[in-house]
Amino acid sequence: MGLELYLDLLSQPCRALYIFARSNNIPFEFKHVELFKDSVLGKKQAAGSGAEQPRAGPSNSEGAGKISLLKKVPALKDGDFTLAECTAILLYLSRKYNTPDHWYPSDIQKRARVDEYLSWHHANIRANAPKTMWIKVLIPLFTGQPLPSEKLQEVMEGLSTSLKQFEERFLQDKAFIIGSEISLADLVAIVELMQPVGVGCDVFEDRPRLMEWRRRVEDAVGKELFFQAHEMILNIKELSNIQIDPQLKEHLAPVLMKMMK
Repeated sequence: MGLELYLDLLSQPCRALYIFARSNNIPFEFKHVELFKDSVLGKKQAAGSGAEQPRAGPSNSEGAGKISLLKKVPALKDGDFTLAECTAILLYLSRKYNTPDHWYPSDIQKRARVDEYLSWHHANIRANAPKTMWIKVLIPLFTGQPLPSEKLQEVMEGLSTSLKQFEERFLQDKAFIIGSEISLADLVAIVELMQPVGVGCDVFEDRPRLMEWRRRVEDAVGKELFFQAHEMILNIKELSNIQIDPQLKEHLAPVLMKMMK
């Protein structure tokens, strides 16, 4: 059996894995998982959308639950070996397929810089960027009412602080986080920052250094691949017309409202 990746490209970590595997010509079977199966985010594309369309085909949500003990995506299955967590999977793939050194450098200090960013990322960029999608799109869909504008402002202020630190501490005057070539750190960062872009919160606007970095990342992985991976996120406003299963709405609406208090 070959390599299988269980992914939903609405998820930032899943997009990082998808881009990494495709840009390094790693052969894998795309196992499409619907994070919101049979509900607002569980709609499949129409037949005939093309083999390269990552959401085409049946859902593998049940299979992913069996692969990952954490019951979440991304998940990897390589023969009898299974693995969860984006960073762990990225490192596994980089080692198994001997990807170019710049992704996770053999130089101990450059590698430490990648590790440093990945450690910082979760409590900073990732702590705020995904909330924009929940506030502007998902929570209103599940609850039937918009959140106060103050909630979005609060999140954007926190994200702005993180972006300032990202530019000053990690990017500085370099082309990429660790120097002249792209690394796993850049990939993990960019997919996260595209989440608010998809809902109309362009974090790159009025940040020329950040915008130039984004363009370099796109060029490094290939623009076609980059935008293919982000197609669903960049069209996410289309979800506003989808009907939600009443039982799912009843179950999740109170939880989501409590989350954002």
